[in-house]
Amino acid sequence: MTKQKFLSYCLSTYGTSPDYPFDEDFETAVLRHAGNRKWYALVMRVSRKKFGFDSDEVIDVVNLKLPTEMFGSFSVADGVYPAYHMNKFHWISVLLPDAPEDVVWFLVNVSFEATRRHKSTQKDY
Repeated sequence: MTKQKFLSYCLSTYGTSPDYPFDEDFETAVLRHAGNRKWYALVMRVSRKKFGFDSDEVIDVVNLKLPTEMFGSFSVADGVYPAYHMNKFHWISVLLPDAPEDVVWFLVNVSFEATRRHKSTQKDY
């Protein structure tokens, strides 16, 4: 899967466009909820070496948040690894070129829901 396909899915499904909050880094994209501004995805370019491969190839990776009870449900065979550069108890890294599309779609949906404000804390105005 490509970064553009992933970002297009997020735009069409959640209405969110990427923002690029890091000075002088126009490749690393953050996807946030419109209301609470919480991140649900971080898309970046990372060397395969960071994931234990014997390769300097730089690929698109997306970090996604999962509920703790879901950790261990996915494996490197699914293109899913402990999070690169984030809390490994709450976040995973999905290698976009390696992960099956249905796994990516499922995990981004879970991350979106996991980072959404809970109904019990929402105020209706």
